[in-house]
Amino acid sequence: MAMKVKEVSELASISVRTLHHYDEIGLLVPDEITAAGYRMYSDANLERLQQILFFKELGFSLKEIKNIIDDPTFSAEEALHMHKLILVEKRQRLDQMIATIDKTVLHLRGEIKMTAKEQFQGFDFSHNPYEKEARERWGDQAVNEANQKLQQQPANKQKELAKQMNDIFARLAALRHTAPDSEAAQAEIKQWYMYLNQIGNYTPAAFKGLGQMYVEDERFTRNIDQFGEGLAQFMCQAMAVFADRNE
Repeated sequence: MAMKVKEVSELASISVRTLHHYDEIGLLVPDEITAAGYRMYSDANLERLQQILFFKELGFSLKEIKNIIDDPTFSAEEALHMHKLILVEKRQRLDQMIATIDKTVLHLRGEIKMTAKEQFQGFDFSHNPYEKEARERWGDQAVNEANQKLQQQPANKQKELAKQMNDIFARLAALRHTAPDSEAAQAEIKQWYMYLNQIGNYTPAAFKGLGQMYVEDERFTRNIDQFGEGLAQFMCQAMAVFADRNE
């Protein structure tokens, strides 16, 4: 049964405005437009929307998603299988972390004795093998390209960029106890977005995905939080707000 845009919006928990935007850029064009101008979405449209949202969760830009899904070689079944592997791996890691928390509570009460290794089980955020495979299969290489471009800069330019980065991080650290969607936080996170695009090519979606890495990858979290505890989480949230507003 065909569904109106508002019904699809409520079903998928995305805004009507977002669906209109997807239509305008050719990412998700409803199969039918009524005489009264209402967009009507078919079952095939909903299947495509599901894929769009899965790929967005991985941090792909809308342009990249369109290219992937419109590719004649694209297999929805293959993509769903990959999405499932990624989510199952994340679930297993979260289950391990929950178990570690429960054991730590008992350890603090003196009911059990945990080894140092046991205290950190589930905290390996260094990689998700299936997400890496998805990246290699469908290709968002923004971080690697940015690193390569930075290394190609002259030494004095690298020094200047390093100072800019430190200054931005210091200013963000001073704001980390404010609301991520505040005017001040968004003004500063915009500076971070502009900085990154000096050395790379970050779409808002890729920027949001990078922010997620700040909290999912312990190495990012540890380095960023040197500027102030909780900065990585604050930046992740602020970057998500910025990306959603500028998509």
